[in-house]
Amino acid sequence: MTPHPYELDKELPLLEDIRLLGRLLGETIREQEGESAYELIEHIRQLAIADRRADQGSDDALQALLQGLSSHQTLTVVRAFTYFSHLANLAEDQHFLRRRDVHERRGEHSRGSVANALNTLRAAGIDNNAIAHMLEHAYVSPVLTAHPTEVQRKSILDTERAIAGLLAQRNQWLQQSGLPEPDARLPELLADNEAALRMRIIQLWQTQLLRYTRLSVQDEIDNALSYYDSTFLHEIPQLYARLEKQLGAATPLHSFLRMGQWIGGDRDGNPNVTAETLRYALQRQAGVALRHYLHEVHALGAELSMSQRRVQTSTALNHLAQASGDPSPHRQDEPYRRALTGIYARLCATMLHLAPGSMAPHTSPISGQAYPDAQAFLADLHIIAQSLQEHRGAALLPARLQPLIRKVQVFGFHLTTLDMRQSSDKHEAVLAELLKVARLEPDYAGLSEDERCELLQRLLNDARPLRVRGHRYSEPTVGELAVFDAAGVAVATYGPQAIRHYIISHTESVSDLLEALLLLKEAGLLQGLLHEEASTPIIVVPLFETIEDLRQAPDIMRRYYAVPGVARMMLQSGAEQDIMLGYSDSNKDGGIFTSNWELYVAETALARCFADLAQQQGQEIRLRMFHGRGGAVGRGGGPSYEAILAQPPGTVKGQIRLTEQGEVIASKYANPEIGRRNLETLVAATLEATLLPQQGQVPDTFLHTAQRLSDTSRAAYRRLVYETPGFASYFFDATPVREIAELNIGSRPASRKPGQRLEDLRAIPWSFGWGQSRLTLPGWYGFGSAVHDFLHNPPNEHQTRLAQLQAMAQEWPFFRTLLSNMDMVLAKSDLDLAQRYSTLVSDPTLRHTVFAALRQEWQLTVDALNQITDSQQRLAGNPSLARSIRHRFPYIDPLHHVQVELLRRWRDGEADERIQTAIHITINGIAAALRNTG
Repeated sequence: MTPHPYELDKELPLLEDIRLLGRLLGETIREQEGESAYELIEHIRQLAIADRRADQGSDDALQALLQGLSSHQTLTVVRAFTYFSHLANLAEDQHFLRRRDVHERRGEHSRGSVANALNTLRAAGIDNNAIAHMLEHAYVSPVLTAHPTEVQRKSILDTERAIAGLLAQRNQWLQQSGLPEPDARLPELLADNEAALRMRIIQLWQTQLLRYTRLSVQDEIDNALSYYDSTFLHEIPQLYARLEKQLGAATPLHSFLRMGQWIGGDRDGNPNVTAETLRYALQRQAGVALRHYLHEVHALGAELSMSQRRVQTSTALNHLAQASGDPSPHRQDEPYRRALTGIYARLCATMLHLAPGSMAPHTSPISGQAYPDAQAFLADLHIIAQSLQEHRGAALLPARLQPLIRKVQVFGFHLTTLDMRQSSDKHEAVLAELLKVARLEPDYAGLSEDERCELLQRLLNDARPLRVRGHRYSEPTVGELAVFDAAGVAVATYGPQAIRHYIISHTESVSDLLEALLLLKEAGLLQGLLHEEASTPIIVVPLFETIEDLRQAPDIMRRYYAVPGVARMMLQSGAEQDIMLGYSDSNKDGGIFTSNWELYVAETALARCFADLAQQQGQEIRLRMFHGRGGAVGRGGGPSYEAILAQPPGTVKGQIRLTEQGEVIASKYANPEIGRRNLETLVAATLEATLLPQQGQVPDTFLHTAQRLSDTSRAAYRRLVYETPGFASYFFDATPVREIAELNIGSRPASRKPGQRLEDLRAIPWSFGWGQSRLTLPGWYGFGSAVHDFLHNPPNEHQTRLAQLQAMAQEWPFFRTLLSNMDMVLAKSDLDLAQRYSTLVSDPTLRHTVFAALRQEWQLTVDALNQITDSQQRLAGNPSLARSIRHRFPYIDPLHHVQVELLRRWRDGEADERIQTAIHITINGIAAALRNTG
């Protein structure tokens, strides 16, 4: 058989999809905006390509053209290039799935897939029973968060999902063209498909790309929950089913993969999150879960039409059918349908109780009593399954009933665990007021750490509440206590998995943890006294963010567990302890290498701390690292598979949580199949990191070298960022960070405090701003200086030391992954574009001083990577990403050029609202094109 053209040229289908979408977008622009608009856009694209080639005169021509654009023309131009970036993403996603499918049909499983992980484990002598046993105690949880880098509107996402579906459909038909007898209807089918694509692209063009009102927390909650309907509720059961099949599991696996969410419970720096948003989040979550279950139960009722005249049913099933109260004479001989009618009625009543305001997809013909919890609903489903199993109906289980059972096991009625988070200083302020009013301590803030711990322990062993009835507390205190009270009601209403983690930002002492415990006790979420038999459904989770915090983390946890009663309380409360590690703030504090190294050191020390604790207690408290990763490498981003495998030996142990932030959520989970594969990656990496034999201890020479690189890297980073006079002004001028703060893309303020202090700026806009200007500083700065110093001091050991760095890259996953991430960031950086942004800095001396330092460090870092990897080429080991970036340059470069011109106009006082809108669209387009800039 003649090979299909797609097999001869692997990029051909991607290029054809991009050309098709680009042509349809161009035709849409011609039709909607006119021929002159289309020609203008094409002229700008050609000039940008020429400028990248450094053609003589192209830069002057491009700048003159951009400066002469009207506001209306500019808006049309940026919309065109932004939408192309969105469409190119869809084409690339389809190509990824196409290539993965080709490999899987050949029996080839890529790294990061569960199938490949299982093969690797079996090759290492680890059998299926050992894998299943490990999963019995595992906990893997991606946690969706809302941050001001999420630039996608739900309306746009929904349309893009439809386009993705049409591309997938088109791909299936085109593959048939290579068959000996292709479908004769193929030309007609492809023409209809193209017409549908054109319709969707017109819909995109006529839809507002951006919001004109700021997102509320409720909006963010609703947007996040859309991924459950489209992806998680459908794909997670499939993942479990495939894994069980691959393992040959005789019984269902433990539900170790569960979703988490911050949106609605994360109060740190966001005054818009209140007790009301907490209640709203939980009600909406329950509504999504229950509505989905109602739909599935209704569909089961249509499918399980078996008559008692044809087949027997179990006694338990008959009781369930009789108890339903279904009066319909048409279903009297159909016990499964009668049972499901009763289940449907009970779910409707449950929805009315847990999610008031939610609508069932179909009206129930009878009334029912609400389920007390998801386990009761699950028990009814098991009765149906067992009856089918026992009476020749086992073939009916896999299609819908088994996936529904798995969904209930994973999602319950709560859908996802909602985390709560607040800064430690807020807890301190609340307790200071409570203690002062109660006349227990007039100046809590003035106490030493030892005095605080002594007082807090005494109060945790006192059954009396702190609140004085009838006293009017300050508004902040009332608000904080209301959140704790709402959490107490929520746990009682939705079950202990509804809220399991309370995260304390800026954990700097043991008292920060005890304060949170005391406030939980005040809300009834700590039962018993600490020195007796205390227990709590909530895990108090310290968040260690800065470099200094990470260094103090092991000592803080040792002293916390040394508090009388704490270890016993945790053992009685599930024997689990999450510790959250902050990537963004530690990077902003110390730079990329120091951040990663201090995280590595802290994790190693924490694992040792909990191993010692297990010996002391005679029972293990499972330590689970919670990685506060973002989309950008400077915020802990990069491929999740490699990141998990790069964790220190013995720190995963089947337990991991990690945040999914910003536009990365859409990139990973908007497409259901890509979403499942991303979830698979987390599972595969956790399996390998936990079960594969460790390759021995990391050599001391590697560790000592990493420490030296960290020290030098941090010094270089802080010398630029915190010790260079005026650097903050450079950052705010040479990036669109101020305009990002104005964009209606999140409910959270960009800075914790007003002003332009870098210390107050959140790490998220810090990384986002550098990504927009293509300097990507948080992802590489300082490493070049560190390597240069290591290789040349002393000068006579250059070759020996270079050989050592190369050995570290080959043998140490931590170092190799860090280099790979920096390689990716540098491939996405562009000094020429970054220099164009620097022209926005009004002080010429500051501009030249800072950019000279940036250019020098960039070159040092590129040289360091070239020497260590023995390659002059970026992304030599990641051709797919290299191809992606190459295809995007002609369309992303114009957005940068236009953005700089727009920023200049806006900051010069040109008060045209269309300029501001166009700036915001360029921010959207650049973020979409780079995909992990948030």
